[in-house]
Amino acid sequence: MGDILHALPAITALRMAHPSWRIDWVVEPRWRALLSSPGSSGRDASQPTPAQPLVDQIHPAPTKDWGRSPLSGKTLHEINILRKALRAEAYDAVLDLQGAIRSAVVARMTGCQRLIGEARPREQAASWLFTERVATCGAHVIEQDLELASSVAGDELEPVRPWLPVNPVAEAWADEFMLRFANQPAVLINPGAGWGAKRWPAERYGAVARGLIHQGFRVLVNTGPGEEPLVDVIRTETDDAVTPLIGNLDQLIALTRRITLAIAGDTGPLHLACALGRPVVGIYGPTDPSRNGPYGTRFKVLRSPESRRDHTRYESPEAGLLTITPEEVLQAASQLLAEETA
Repeated sequence: MGDILHALPAITALRMAHPSWRIDWVVEPRWRALLSSPGSSGRDASQPTPAQPLVDQIHPAPTKDWGRSPLSGKTLHEINILRKALRAEAYDAVLDLQGAIRSAVVARMTGCQRLIGEARPREQAASWLFTERVATCGAHVIEQDLELASSVAGDELEPVRPWLPVNPVAEAWADEFMLRFANQPAVLINPGAGWGAKRWPAERYGAVARGLIHQGFRVLVNTGPGEEPLVDVIRTETDDAVTPLIGNLDQLIALTRRITLAIAGDTGPLHLACALGRPVVGIYGPTDPSRNGPYGTRFKVLRSPESRRDHTRYESPEAGLLTITPEEVLQAASQLLAEETA
């Protein structure tokens, strides 16, 4: 989710610079809602619709499922279907904005002669599959993606607010959801993270939620599949005064448009709030906020000087992350909230 949200500003800028170009995207099916609303018939270049504003065609690629059973008949069949569909488009250029071996392999499946990626991608072996390697200079991954997108036609693209789809059904649901709380200002907390070392303890999120509730805010708690125990901890810490979110990605997008503030670690919902221009408090540990931190919105980042960049997927929270207190997070939140209501 975070990789797509980081790539969206670059592709939005490319679309704005070249509105008549055909731009397609290969994506994991569960993240499709970041590009298109359900039931969308595709992008109409002559009359763009909010349902699919950015890309012309979406190619689903369930690569994580493939990785679990790489030699099954189902996997091989789906890979062959995707390969044929990509080759049939005869693309002029392919951008690998993820910089992983699996994304580079999918890019090679297009048969395109221009396969553009970073000279120093996230997984260095991926660069062996690129035909054009761009030496990026930007510190943040969004800036690096802009440099890659600029290389397609020699543009000098600048960061822009990304175009995300608008799902009318989800928007109506979000309106009704907020009315339940008499339009009480809402703060979104996301205690989960991709791996344990990035995960600030749920008990501390609970303490932050208590403080926000005391200040008169409605606290919404979002978690991904399998993270339900984190919600239970926060509910216990707040005497069940928080509101868990149980919905789909379309609903999360719609609801995030309506929040006053988001508080999370380096995870997809934090970057979604940034993409939608909402203020955020980022709680960072082993990942570097200068590369993966909030971007394009008002934000506060908390990170200990003891933390060092390390993407090893340890299960326990990183030591520097544990030095950050709920009081520090509440102070950062209060500063942003004061600016929001000034």
